[in-house]
Amino acid sequence: MLSRAPQQAVSTEPDSQALLVALSNIVYRAGGKRLLDGLDLRLFAGPKTVIMGPNGAGKSLTLRLLQGLLEPQSGQIEWVPGRTASRSALVFQRPTLLRRSVAANLRHALAVYGVPRLERQKRIEELLELGDLTDLRDQPARRLSGGEQQRLSVVRALAAKPRILLLDEPTASLDPAATAAIEALVNIANGEGTKIVFVTHDAGQARRIGDEVVFLHRGRVFERAPADAFFSQPRSAEAKAYLQGRLLLG
Repeated sequence: MLSRAPQQAVSTEPDSQALLVALSNIVYRAGGKRLLDGLDLRLFAGPKTVIMGPNGAGKSLTLRLLQGLLEPQSGQIEWVPGRTASRSALVFQRPTLLRRSVAANLRHALAVYGVPRLERQKRIEELLELGDLTDLRDQPARRLSGGEQQRLSVVRALAAKPRILLLDEPTASLDPAATAAIEALVNIANGEGTKIVFVTHDAGQARRIGDEVVFLHRGRVFERAPADAFFSQPRSAEAKAYLQGRLLLG
């Protein structure tokens, strides 16, 4: 069991990549506890970033702060100016869909994002095709299977053409086929220029998805490394313990 904090996080940031957002000395408290304790994290365009760590490490909280759903008590979140429709979009573990058809969910999202009315139908068709949902366009969204609902959630998030797509364990309750479909969508989005930040506890998925791994513990970054290096030769004692299935105390 490990509970000590390192003197300095072990970190290898991507080289020659455009900075998108920097979180500096972020502190977030709730219930009398520091859930984020001086978090420093910079996210760059390009590589798919997987965030891992034990329960309570601050993974989901970090995504919610990036999305603007919460505000830190101290520290700064600084976005580099960009011209995309949205800075970020967040996909949760459990889809939250409107009581409308598949196509109507997308139409509503496009309206919220300010896409001109004359452009919406073309964009809806593109998103339906991307998510392999064209044949389900008129079906009530909440009656879809879990995998279909999550595909809809992902393409709805992509409707905003975000600079960063944040995904909080989006396949945790899905079967292998549905998981593969979501991972394929993530890869397509990244190939088209969307930064991916993906929270998962699944080491196999992290190996498939991630170009780099950010390991959180006790509300801070304890290690950051290319995915292959993280899994083959983790450099922090805490990451080694986590990958070996040993308990990490908060």
